[in-house]
Amino acid sequence: MSPNYVVVPQWQGSVSPRAMRLVDGAEAIQGDLPSSVTFPVDVPAEAGDALDTGIHRFSALLTVRDRQLAVLRAGSEPVLTIGGDCGVSFGAVEHASRRHPGDIALVWFDAHPDLHTSESSQSGGFGGMVLRAILGDGVDGLALDADARLSPDRVVLAGVRDIDPAEDVYITEQGIPLVPVEDFGTPAAVVAAVKRTGAAHVYVHIDLDVLDPATIVGLSNIYPFGLAVEGLTAAITALRAEFSLAGATIAGFAPSSPEAANDDLPSILRIISAITR
Repeated sequence: MSPNYVVVPQWQGSVSPRAMRLVDGAEAIQGDLPSSVTFPVDVPAEAGDALDTGIHRFSALLTVRDRQLAVLRAGSEPVLTIGGDCGVSFGAVEHASRRHPGDIALVWFDAHPDLHTSESSQSGGFGGMVLRAILGDGVDGLALDADARLSPDRVVLAGVRDIDPAEDVYITEQGIPLVPVEDFGTPAAVVAAVKRTGAAHVYVHIDLDVLDPATIVGLSNIYPFGLAVEGLTAAITALRAEFSLAGATIAGFAPSSPEAANDDLPSILRIISAITR
């Protein structure tokens, strides 16, 4: 895979007190990417307004989505999107879904399922709603339409371990499979779950908080008992061996300083290598 890299230093989808560090994280990763195939998206500095949607910074998120899609449409496939917060997967998956209509499975490597709506979310942060928006539920402009949305039977939740009650109800009602951290001794469970979707292409979303915080320090959200880098890269490698890659996202890198970023970048670059080699 010789990807294009689209860098989206969006912070407006996060409600973490570390949200602004996501800009630094995206820029730190960008510094190690080949400049000839790396395309940054201009993210507005302003926070934006909710506009009575129940989604914090809604107007800024719409602006980023439009700018991101413009960059994606001007490039070639495949694309590795670098965030920023998890909301950057919204436009990235939309683009991939339109390129491969009806034939994408989405593996959501994340500590959180991000399946809230603006009605169920207590925080109002779009980062906690993005997967539900990809499935078509949400506010106009930040919910995929019928031509691009994925169905719940094409989603696999991997490494998820912090699930709110409203999300748990939705997961149970829709029968969305979960591959817990303890099943990552080998990649077999996640590969089998994707095979059951029937899709030939896979999109891989990685929020770095799927990793154990002992493995990587610069996280915008910290939740214990996550994956080791080796478990994550083995799963990515196995998925790439079985399915065509429709695209990928790496999000959630929020280093406290340039020096701290340098400590974590070798692990992140190992993940990028597993996606692109």
